[in-house]
Amino acid sequence: MAEKPGGGDVSFVRTVLGDIPAAELGVCYAHEHVVIDASYTTAQTPDFLLDSTEAATAELKQFHADGGRAMIDSMPCDSGRNVRKLAAISRASGVHLVCPTGLHLAKYYDPGHWGGFYTEEQLAALFVAEIAEGIDAHDYNGPLVVRTPHRAGLIKIATDRAWTERERRIFAAAADAHRRTGAPILTHTEQGELGLEQVERLRALGVDLRHVCLSHLDRRPDVAYHREILASGVRVEYDSAFRWKPGQGNPTLDLVAALLPEFPDQIMLGMDAARRAYWKNYGGAPGLSFLLTDFTAQLRAVGVDAAAWRRIFVSTPAATYAFSETTFPA
Repeated sequence: MAEKPGGGDVSFVRTVLGDIPAAELGVCYAHEHVVIDASYTTAQTPDFLLDSTEAATAELKQFHADGGRAMIDSMPCDSGRNVRKLAAISRASGVHLVCPTGLHLAKYYDPGHWGGFYTEEQLAALFVAEIAEGIDAHDYNGPLVVRTPHRAGLIKIATDRAWTERERRIFAAAADAHRRTGAPILTHTEQGELGLEQVERLRALGVDLRHVCLSHLDRRPDVAYHREILASGVRVEYDSAFRWKPGQGNPTLDLVAALLPEFPDQIMLGMDAARRAYWKNYGGAPGLSFLLTDFTAQLRAVGVDAAAWRRIFVSTPAATYAFSETTFPA
């Protein structure tokens, strides 16, 4: 079982270097990809390869210089995750990093991958072990499990455009692990689809929606759809601010301006910068400081003041990614 550090009612976030009080998380990007090692994932899409500790450290040092203090990594089990690299990057850059357990979409794994046949109970046990004991250094490619001292701080799960039996099992296992440990949950929505369905399934499974973040919803920029999702109390993450093409405007900015006054403590931002083409230190653009520089100026221009900005980047991530105290055993 996960334990509250120091006992009592301390709200904490579990980083790769250990637990910290949630109030110390600081300015946080809510959905990132700091490391993606060579894997089936990168074999299918070579631009996803983010394997350089040196490049990541340099990029995150600039992020830190620009005011950033934390990132939620979102590469779960066996899809290019490397927790030892994340720990080294965190130490060298001064940026808190939170690493997930869980599973991504089936398309990011080979056709015979264990995620396709593990039972709900096996999956839940795996997730709980990575949260409470430590992340396996080599993931689960064989019977030998080599634990690191670095523990998972959240559970990453995903749906494509339609539910599959695999995804139902993974969601159920993630809910079980959440109830047993208090770990927050981060979901992938494919182009913003199935957001309402994810919320209803997790609610029915007894998950504390205050500690659930749905990602990529701004890729379906329908204000009414977002309002219905936010009314559930769940948190959302938008990450397309730099992706919109000329002539499209900036629907991400429009969503924040429209919804933040009504839901001030439920909206977060990230970049989901899972391509070399997005990182300055891999020769791309706009670089990981974009939200703290260019996009912050755009937010100010539409009336997002300093207090609202801190909610997006500081208080909402700290509350969302803290372990849920209501799920701890008595």
